[in-house]
Amino acid sequence: MKKISISAVLTGALLVVPHVSDAAYPSYPTYQTSMNNGQMMYLPSANSRIVSSTIPGYGSVAAAQPTRVTGALPRVGSSQTTAGRSYYQPADYDRLADSGLYVGLSVAYTASVMGALSADYIGETDAYTVPGAFKDADFDSDTVIPLQISVGAAINNDIRVDFSYLRYSGLGYPNTVQTSDGSGGYVEAQVDGGAITANTTMLNIYYNIDSFTGYLAGGSLRPYVGAGVGISLNTIADYVVYDNTFYSVLEPAYAYAGQLTGVSDITAYHNGGTTEQLAFMLEGGLTTEMEGGIKLDFFVRYANLGKVKTSGSIVLSQIEWLGDGAGGEYEAPYDSVFHYTNWYESGRLGLVDVGVRLRLQF
Repeated sequence: MKKISISAVLTGALLVVPHVSDAAYPSYPTYQTSMNNGQMMYLPSANSRIVSSTIPGYGSVAAAQPTRVTGALPRVGSSQTTAGRSYYQPADYDRLADSGLYVGLSVAYTASVMGALSADYIGETDAYTVPGAFKDADFDSDTVIPLQISVGAAINNDIRVDFSYLRYSGLGYPNTVQTSDGSGGYVEAQVDGGAITANTTMLNIYYNIDSFTGYLAGGSLRPYVGAGVGISLNTIADYVVYDNTFYSVLEPAYAYAGQLTGVSDITAYHNGGTTEQLAFMLEGGLTTEMEGGIKLDFFVRYANLGKVKTSGSIVLSQIEWLGDGAGGEYEAPYDSVFHYTNWYESGRLGLVDVGVRLRLQF
């Protein structure tokens, strides 16, 4: 009887101990405990971060899914923020980024030509005898289509540098000028010739300012500014100034025979010239991209090309009228020709261009 009682007590103790141990084990809120084949297992609770886990004998246990946020991120450079942080779309950022070497070709239209020619000898005595002694005369222009070729490279995503060749043509000497009449007034004279060309080489630097302005037009346009400095060879072709005004020097009634009484049909042949000038440009624009890595820059550019200047040589031809000694006058039987040197016409040339540049990146 005693043996049976001792065995019963031992059996009961063995059955009770596991349950007591289980109850006494520390319980963590994120885990559940279970027995599997005599082994204690910890199962993830419903708010566990584990997506799924396979527990022997229990199959797959799924945790709660994280909250999904839907909707497109703001465009690159957008001021929109979430929790104080700006978001960018990598595809757009990379698409408009500058990288590596490139070659460019631009074509533009000159919307404004600034500057005027003036004669250095305008204060000379009897200046009317030298055509070209005129008031300031604005440059004349037909349609000006400046062309530019450039080779450059991006230093980083914001800065690029290039070397460019820029050519202007279609400019000219004014068609008419106001020349002195010798008595404090001016008369109109006609001009023929005087085409102006400028060949300019510059070192340019451009800076993308989207970090300040953001991308424009829904992220498809990237704004930039640029500046350049270089040398311009400005050439003005030969031209002729013709003044058909009759200038009276002396009343024929008071002139003796052969005395100069008047001058008419003044024609002056001006030799053109080429000058080497310091030039600079300022540019602002927007960049977008086409297929194949081709970028387009839409820009407005101001270019100051320095002075346009003649060579200072003028050959003058005019008709002289002589008194006949009887109160009349007649045309002189000889050609009246003069050669003037170091008498210049010059003026500073500035232009405002609107155009587009195509850049091919490598």
